[in-house]
Amino acid sequence: MKSGEEYEIYPLGERAATVRFGAVIDPDIHNRVRAMMSVLREKPFPGLVEAAPAFTSVTVYYDPLRVASDAATPYDAVCLHLKETLLQAELHPPKAPRTVEIPVCYDGGFGPDLAQVAEWNGLTKEEVIRIHSEPVYTIYMIGFAPGFPYLGGMSERIAAPRKSSPRMMVPAGSVGIAGKQTGIYPLNSPGGWQIIGRTPLELFRPGHIPPSLLQAGDLVRFCPIRKEEYEHLKERGE
Repeated sequence: MKSGEEYEIYPLGERAATVRFGAVIDPDIHNRVRAMMSVLREKPFPGLVEAAPAFTSVTVYYDPLRVASDAATPYDAVCLHLKETLLQAELHPPKAPRTVEIPVCYDGGFGPDLAQVAEWNGLTKEEVIRIHSEPVYTIYMIGFAPGFPYLGGMSERIAAPRKSSPRMMVPAGSVGIAGKQTGIYPLNSPGGWQIIGRTPLELFRPGHIPPSLLQAGDLVRFCPIRKEEYEHLKERGE
């Protein structure tokens, strides 16, 4: 991105274009991503197939045969549509995000790496739990697996490296730490994050609309619970 520009647009193959707002994870950049996504959902341009938000960018996928414009190429036409979308996004900031409380059991064998994370950072397990459950986190993007939220805002005091050898299976609902990020595994899957707890909530529900419990832009607060409450909520399907 050239100095002084607020965004850049570049092609991603013959059917996609990316709008990039910066190169770092930042709340202001995230709000611009949210604002653009909000306009695209409410006023999709002709030929738009799908829009995918990420930490610092939005990628739009389009049908070149359906992009209506007098521009020389479909990509040129998409660029014109995107610039209009960005103008609209500046005039209509996104709505206030919702806050979702996620109950997490940090004991009962659900946090096999909790002691290691505490040792790396010179803390007790109780201090790691308190530091992890204090902030209100922002979901910057959904990815890796259906419904997997990438959360920003974790304290560096509990940062931990990824496992040198990933586990072959991490149970659904596991709450992990990788570097300065924390996230939740929505499905049973392989994974290399340090697991410190587990939620009884189902994050990916194929029979629901939308199927992902959490959305990019949501705020998340972790609420520590005991194993008995975990089992109770799990039994009720909550």
